[in-house]
Amino acid sequence: MDTETITSRQNPLAAHIRKLNASRSHRREREEFVCDGPKLLAEALRWGAELTTVVWDMAGPAPDGVPEGVRMVRVPGELLSALSTTQTPQGVLFLCRTPRLALPEAMEGRRYLVLDGVQDPGNVGTVLRTADAFGADGLILLPGCADPFAPKTVRASMGACFRLPVWEADRETLTAALERAGLPLYAAALGTDTGDVRQVDLRRAAVVIGSEGRGVSPEVLALCGGTLKIPMRARCESLNAAVAAAVVLWEGWRGEA
Repeated sequence: MDTETITSRQNPLAAHIRKLNASRSHRREREEFVCDGPKLLAEALRWGAELTTVVWDMAGPAPDGVPEGVRMVRVPGELLSALSTTQTPQGVLFLCRTPRLALPEAMEGRRYLVLDGVQDPGNVGTVLRTADAFGADGLILLPGCADPFAPKTVRASMGACFRLPVWEADRETLTAALERAGLPLYAAALGTDTGDVRQVDLRRAAVVIGSEGRGVSPEVLALCGGTLKIPMRARCESLNAAVAAAVVLWEGWRGEA
């Protein structure tokens, strides 16, 4: 496999990687995102992600198992550090094609998680990882959520970004897709119709988790067929969005056990 050597921070590839790290619009325009580290690379290769470029520290060997046709670039360690968004670069980073983000016409799964206004990329990545662990069929992001393919989101997903579909949709598209699939939509929120999450059948359902600051928005609540309460001490007002998602997902998973 042919290998390039790049040493300058002004090289077009280096500039492209920095821009992908920093700009959501650039990631969407170029349909690529950046991943960092050998563990993520192994997950990407295992699950068939479409790699476009692999960059590694020339002080070490080239990564194994990279398919033919992927651009292979070795760089000095200081340049790799400048391109990485982590405090301790792990010797390799790579670019992947962004999967399709539009919600499919047919939602053939049983359980979906929906995020409404969750802006912290670490939370979104953690939710993606948890959704994968507890058998969700996909994660749907409503407007106002963090980019699922920002560097911090990808790191927090621990490889789940290669295993579980994540889509972006507006409210109208979401509700139309759920209606076609015959799936009810619930919200983790308090209301007059609130049910205990332990007693609601979540084996076939979509559940909305809102941001920690404002919860599920009134516009999204109006679309839901019911609300769910996670029992907790009265002195505690709410849970972190990722933790709330984990509880809801576990209840759906447990219902099938």
